[in-house]
Amino acid sequence: MLLYAGTSYSVYRHTLPHRLIERIFGEDPDETWWSPRFYLRKSYSIVAFTLIGAVANLALPPSAWAVLRGALIVAGFSALIEVAQKLHGAPESLLWSTFDVGCGAAGGALGVIVAQALGRFRAGRAR
Repeated sequence: MLLYAGTSYSVYRHTLPHRLIERIFGEDPDETWWSPRFYLRKSYSIVAFTLIGAVANLALPPSAWAVLRGALIVAGFSALIEVAQKLHGAPESLLWSTFDVGCGAAGGALGVIVAQALGRFRAGRAR
């Protein structure tokens, strides 16, 4: 399901952040790394990958390497999305695809950090 959402242009076009970005900045088919749209879209992807990293962390047993594990799991999932997008004719270069996988890794690590912090917070409040 998440792979479909990550590769579906229809899902992508109907998500609130993308519509909000279009309303503020308009459509930009020649978007570059210095455009505000680029940073908003990448921030959105990191937030989405953070949720996946948090869920993966909650689903797996505790580990001393949980942050690295979360980063690798989500980076792998992000890489799978990039491959699927290429198979469907996505025009992104290898550099942009690699950057997107890096965003996935960052989001995965952040998700584990957030999940662990919330777990410590809840444990502290339960005392």
